[in-house]
Amino acid sequence: MASGVIGRGTWMDKVAHRVIERDLSLGRDVSLMRVESGLGASGIPHIGSLSDAVRAYGIKLALEDAGHRSELIAFSDDMDGLRKVPAGLPEWLSEHIGKPVSRIPDPFGCHGSYGEHMSSLLMDALDDLGVEYRHMSGAQVYRSGGLVPQARTILSRAEEVGERIREVTGQDKFTERLPFFAVCEKCGRIYTTVATGYDPSTDTVTYECVGAQIGGRWVPGCGHRGEVKLSSGEGKLSWKVELAARWSALDIRFEAYGKDLEDSIRINDRISDEILGFPHPYHTRYELFLDRSGKKISKSTGNVVTPQAWLRYGTRHSLILLMYKRIIGTRYVSLEDVPRYVDEYDELEDFYFGRRSSVDRDEEGAEEEAEGEGEELRGGSPSRDVRLRGLYEYVNFLRPPPSPDIHVPYRLLSELGRAAPEDGVVDFVVERLRRYGILRSAPTPGLVEKIEKARRWALEVEGRAPEYVPSPEEAEAMLELAAAMRSTSDPTAIQNAAFDAARRHGIEPSAFFRALYRSLIGSDRGPRFSSYALDVGVERVASAIEEAAARARARVRDGARGDGGSRGPPAPPS
Repeated sequence: MASGVIGRGTWMDKVAHRVIERDLSLGRDVSLMRVESGLGASGIPHIGSLSDAVRAYGIKLALEDAGHRSELIAFSDDMDGLRKVPAGLPEWLSEHIGKPVSRIPDPFGCHGSYGEHMSSLLMDALDDLGVEYRHMSGAQVYRSGGLVPQARTILSRAEEVGERIREVTGQDKFTERLPFFAVCEKCGRIYTTVATGYDPSTDTVTYECVGAQIGGRWVPGCGHRGEVKLSSGEGKLSWKVELAARWSALDIRFEAYGKDLEDSIRINDRISDEILGFPHPYHTRYELFLDRSGKKISKSTGNVVTPQAWLRYGTRHSLILLMYKRIIGTRYVSLEDVPRYVDEYDELEDFYFGRRSSVDRDEEGAEEEAEGEGEELRGGSPSRDVRLRGLYEYVNFLRPPPSPDIHVPYRLLSELGRAAPEDGVVDFVVERLRRYGILRSAPTPGLVEKIEKARRWALEVEGRAPEYVPSPEEAEAMLELAAAMRSTSDPTAIQNAAFDAARRHGIEPSAFFRALYRSLIGSDRGPRFSSYALDVGVERVASAIEEAAARARARVRDGARGDGGSRGPPAPPS
């Protein structure tokens, strides 16, 4: 290991190091260090929801790698009330606005409740990735009395709690009411109630169902007045204090959070420290995932990329790489990014096993660690090679395979898969790869999986072309080649046309073929060009290289530089 390197040199190692240092400075027992991730249960889980748990698992692994037992608690927030009907779900759910999602029927009819269904989607994705965790349901925790000691302390000191919430957030409503929501025993809603009193001698909260603004509309209360015991499971703490109660009850040492929850984390930290006497967990803050238009990925608006959708087209390693590559900075993500991350994992694997000397793609954010870590985590940065090796090991959950798999550019597989007969996709693609000299052994299960997924992606998703922008000379040669291709189906004539076009425009043939492969499949190398064109379709390939030439002309029109080394107008960083 390189001198001065913390763990394996990744941001996860540095965060784990700070968690351990902090706990030791607090005099805490570090024999078991739990990390937590909240699983939202109010809508279809998306990549952002998954990233919280997968990244927390990375910290768990780093803590264990540093010699400490650790455990990931995946806590389903299924006592939360439904605020909006997510896009694409039945409108009858609007009748249940304000009710705990654990008490709303499952619109898909396969689970005991709406909340159980949504939680299961996220847990299924975690299981598919191989993440190890202990699941806890908020509804079950409240029903079992798991947060009663913390709730008792918070409600007994409600005046102090309300003042701290006001100081941090500017909200004064909890100076007038208790930070607790009872489930109305008459109408079943939770957010329409106001807790009016707490009797510590009986652990009873009195409430009135008065109505509330929920999801942008007023939901009237039923007027019922009642009372609930803390141990009954018929209520929950406000989000402004519930995290603190969970941290204390479960002895949580680390929890990350999205920037949209910053105020909630700040007030929960104070409640944990000052009211419950439990030093709040160490935090890192991450940015939100955005769609390609720059809008926040949202369950309610429906612009989600679900883990299940990504795994339909991409490998599990590509999805984990998306999460682990870095933690800070806004992330733009769409299913069009799948080829990039599948290929990038392959490049990382080739580097790890010495099959290439470097990784060509940008190592985004490699110098940046979790936001707010301070300069002490930025100094002594390990070499890029050490970080890349560590990243590969974490993407494999610190259990890297003994040898690399067979790697073929994803877009080559997608184009061949598109051209393959429906009843023999794998055989068709494998035969072509053998003919090209790319495959010299039996296909591995990993390659077969990628062939099948790449075909699906080509037929169901394909959007943006590879982002390579040819030089002006390459663009003119490409236009000439495309015109020549349309006049022949002879492979020798197509291959010769490529050589002739390169020479006429003063380009080394090897450089021109590299530009063609970058434009077509996002790789520096590929099969014999004429064979590829005939297998995929001459017209399709000709049109694709014309599109690449058009990108170059647009670059020139915009007054930007268009050399052969450019990757073109960058997509939003991901």
